[in-house]
Amino acid sequence: MKSSSSLSGRVLIIGSGIGGLSTAIILAKLGLDVTVLEKNAHPGGLMRSYSRDGIECAVGVHYLGSLGRGQILRSFFDFLGVSEEIPVVQMGQDGVVDRYDFSTSASSSWCFDLPQGMDNYEENLNRSFPGEEEKIAKLLLSLREAERQLHGLDFLYSADNDFSLLDQSRSMGEIMTELQCSAGLQSVLSIPSCWIGVPPNDCPAYYHNMALASYISSSWRLRRNGSDMADVFADRFKELGGQIITGAEVRRINVDARVVTGLQLQSGEDLMAGTVIGAVHPKVVLKMLSSGDVKPSYRQRISNLQDTHGIFSVHLSLDADMHPEIPYNIFKINAAHNGDVADLKYYQIRKSEQKDTTLLSILTSGKDELWEPWVKTTSGHRGKEYIERKEGHSWKLVREAEAYFGSFKGLKFLDAYTPLTIRDWVNSPGGSAYGVLRSSSQMLATALLNRTAVKGLYLAGQSVMAPGIIGTIMGSLSTVKLVLGTDEFNRKIKF
Repeated sequence: MKSSSSLSGRVLIIGSGIGGLSTAIILAKLGLDVTVLEKNAHPGGLMRSYSRDGIECAVGVHYLGSLGRGQILRSFFDFLGVSEEIPVVQMGQDGVVDRYDFSTSASSSWCFDLPQGMDNYEENLNRSFPGEEEKIAKLLLSLREAERQLHGLDFLYSADNDFSLLDQSRSMGEIMTELQCSAGLQSVLSIPSCWIGVPPNDCPAYYHNMALASYISSSWRLRRNGSDMADVFADRFKELGGQIITGAEVRRINVDARVVTGLQLQSGEDLMAGTVIGAVHPKVVLKMLSSGDVKPSYRQRISNLQDTHGIFSVHLSLDADMHPEIPYNIFKINAAHNGDVADLKYYQIRKSEQKDTTLLSILTSGKDELWEPWVKTTSGHRGKEYIERKEGHSWKLVREAEAYFGSFKGLKFLDAYTPLTIRDWVNSPGGSAYGVLRSSSQMLATALLNRTAVKGLYLAGQSVMAPGIIGTIMGSLSTVKLVLGTDEFNRKIKF
């Protein structure tokens, strides 16, 4: 199928995560000649799980929001042509999607259950925080509007190519303070900001509301695993005539008079193209450009971007008879007296590929200071002390989990990863889990991040618009709009 687009020539995409592959599928559907370059042996980026003892350990996909019919992620998956190939099971059938446990002692024990459905959410808030119904109603007005705009795909055909439609640029912290929300209500409302790695006091309300609305609308777990999902995306792209080259690390992006001409691989091979899309972190793309390719002001802007912190994760197998799957996620939260979330741990116990075992996944803050001695090393070459520290930290988290769940039966350590692992695997600076920090204080610096100072060079991936699968695919569509031009995009991209 030949392209009728005004865009001509080859398109090269650097990175095969959800951002790279979704962008590639959209452009391939238009009949363009698209090649995706991936430095690792398999495509998928953070989508891809990894196997230990025959059990798939999740990295970036623990659950999905808004996959119900007529909801935004289902619309995206249908458009990309992957919905039927990604089997899922809906969460929240028993009334709970996420359980927030704020208990610090027997005398200070309370939980909040995040349910499916906006009415149920408001009801749970009113029940948990009597006397704050008016405040909750005001907060829910914005949240319901975000939900409407999200599923209505209002952002897609906006002339501004961003989230200005949502018009909620103030931080959640500022809004909660203005409403004089109680400490408990502030703690509950702060959790969605933590999902996307932004402190509530600096998290724009529209990012908070988008994330929260997407999971309240409907939440789902994969029936299989992240590697299967990554393969579905890769296979769909190849079905459309696209090419994925693995083991292809990019050395530099070739630019002539600030116009992109292609790129060069570490192997020395040059690939010509009139359009290059970097679906990796903007700072990584910047390193692929020579000093004279962009203005110093652009280089400084990208170099100074703040990123979200990393995550530490440990995976363990348990006896399935003694520890059956829990159909919801658990957040164990350490909240301060003023409502600030000081720390949290995420627990998920679900069925594994092995008949008699379940998989326990624990995610918590990356604690960069623990891994500082090994910042200048690479994966596989960090030595015995690093392994010992990683395992020691893992077992500390396991003991804390046992204090919550009770003694684990059939416990077996599978694996753990640190921010340095993620840094080396997907080229995320510092091991950042969610890329560029989408904060209120950094709004100007992150505006239209997918547009670069080089003609024909664009950015995609979770950093350009918002983190998470929904935010990343939004960013892919935004990038495609820049590549095609608004008029052509509006003619050809139909949902």
